[in-house]
Amino acid sequence: MHHSPCDTVSSIFEERVLYARNKLLNGAKPAVVGGTPITEELASELRITAFGTASCPTRAEWICSPLMMRTPDQPLSYGLAAPRNGTRSLLSGLQAHIIKWLLFDSRPITKDNKSGVPPETYLRPSEDRQEEALWRACSEVLWRCAGGFNHQTSSEPLAKVALPSENVYVQHNSRYYQDGVTEKFQSQECPGAMLVLYSLMLTRGCENIKKDLDGKLTHLVSSHVEGSLNVITLLLTGRATPYLHNGILYVGDEDHYAMPQYGVLSRSPVGLLVWYGGEESSKVNVNKQYPGSRLKTPALPIWITSCSGHYGVLFNTNRELLRNYHAERRFDIHYYTCGGCHVLLNVDTRAHDDTTAAMRTDDITATPLEKLILTKWQDAKITWTGPGPNFNESSK
Repeated sequence: MHHSPCDTVSSIFEERVLYARNKLLNGAKPAVVGGTPITEELASELRITAFGTASCPTRAEWICSPLMMRTPDQPLSYGLAAPRNGTRSLLSGLQAHIIKWLLFDSRPITKDNKSGVPPETYLRPSEDRQEEALWRACSEVLWRCAGGFNHQTSSEPLAKVALPSENVYVQHNSRYYQDGVTEKFQSQECPGAMLVLYSLMLTRGCENIKKDLDGKLTHLVSSHVEGSLNVITLLLTGRATPYLHNGILYVGDEDHYAMPQYGVLSRSPVGLLVWYGGEESSKVNVNKQYPGSRLKTPALPIWITSCSGHYGVLFNTNRELLRNYHAERRFDIHYYTCGGCHVLLNVDTRAHDDTTAAMRTDDITATPLEKLILTKWQDAKITWTGPGPNFNESSK
């Protein structure tokens, strides 16, 4: 565990602890210097808070899902590569922040916000830039969980990082089932996704995460095929809140005191769009959470997407898209998933007559992705420049 500002937290990942490269550095793993060995109590608390139990095996995908970038200097080299499993929500959140750094944070800012280098060039990073983008993305979400971006906090931010070790600190017993990672943070399959998840949880604190869940869930990682929205909100807001509305709502009735539901307290740098599927467009389901404007209109044109339970990232390369009415009238938007799916769409928000109007969210001919986009740009005309995404991917 390390107490440090963002740059120091970043340096931990720069040492390739999470194995960002496509190859495992000739099989050598860096030695861990310092830190505090995990205890049985903490290991059990992590497992119970994350997965609901410490006495049963952890879901296998969390133990063997690395953080692996695609081949550098190629059209999709900005992307993480991962199969479709329960880590997809976490990896999609990291993916959005990787794109954020490559497209915006690392690009020189000019007076007119223009550059002689096409923005697509930044989406073909070298291997070194891939690594930097990855550890910077990890650092940003960790620092957010530590409260590092909350200028109103009176306490000094504290980020904690789960590092791998050769030693086993917790033995197998009736209360704790060894998974090869939690008790020593080490696995031959390089469990980068689990290390990031545990780092976020350690930084936020297991007790705080339980409070964040507000009794809506008993643990952080849901049983959904691609993971849960609570992992996304942990990355985006630093809190594992199940509520996506703006600010704080007080909910009660004549028999109960009004209790606060803490939603999104400030505008997010990266946004979130959700489409659940079914008949949600015609009437709001009170059991489903819908993003408020602080998630639908983020500081930068990047959105994590949950489309019928499938996670991906939507993004535009123009920093000024959401600040310029004219730019938002007609623009291209990229859609990417960690399974390797990439499509480019054109969104036209200009007024259309009845014969050319865009498909609305209740139009049965619209694809799920189009319906998701229409939750942000209602009545827009959406044009595909290639085949649609495969939401039935099984091993990509």
